[in-house]
Amino acid sequence: MTFSIVARCPDTGMLGVAISTAIPAVGALCPAAAAGVGALSSQAWVNPRLRLDGLAALRKGRAARDVVETLLADDPGREERQLGIVDAHGHAAAFTGADCVPWQGHLVGDGYAIQGNMLVGADTLTAMEGAWHEQRGADLADRLVASLEAGQSAGGDLRGRQSAALLVVDRAEHPLVDLRVDEHVDPVRELRRIWLVAQVQLVPFVRLLPTREHPAGGKDEVVTEMIMRPPGERPAR
Repeated sequence: MTFSIVARCPDTGMLGVAISTAIPAVGALCPAAAAGVGALSSQAWVNPRLRLDGLAALRKGRAARDVVETLLADDPGREERQLGIVDAHGHAAAFTGADCVPWQGHLVGDGYAIQGNMLVGADTLTAMEGAWHEQRGADLADRLVASLEAGQSAGGDLRGRQSAALLVVDRAEHPLVDLRVDEHVDPVRELRRIWLVAQVQLVPFVRLLPTREHPAGGKDEVVTEMIMRPPGERPAR
């Protein structure tokens, strides 16, 4: 009962997921991503194991299509599942079970998979794909949010609106962006607002955090000075 896009940026190799649904806390249930590994969304009647096992399989270098087939072969409820996966090379695959709630379906292209179930109609996914292509060359997070916005404008979830999430990984083991709107009357719009703030207040800080390659992290006087201010005194866009 969800619509989502999983994708890889062809310019940077970043991976991410944008998703929305009409139950609370979709970001805690469906999306997963790991830098240099892949990204996925496990949805419809969610099987939490598919997220864990999917990333584990991608870490072994297995291609997206192979991962989808392997995961579903061991799932007795596979016809109620929906999956979208993109691997570290940009190969994408998706699956929509026959027993997912209509309207249901998916679209797969170079570097992306778009999927949804219990939607108003097919226009949701078509609009998402169009927005993805229109934003070519933009930052991955911007492209993902724009795609989600297009899907919502085209109808989105048949039941209404409640939660949305954006997950993006770059090179570090921790996410570059992990934003969640867990209960809201217009979650996709609220996700856009939070992302605009995060671009200025969060992403520059996250890029300075310690990593295994740089255990001490980075320093930037401008970012430090900004973070030391009260939230209301920081730049908002």
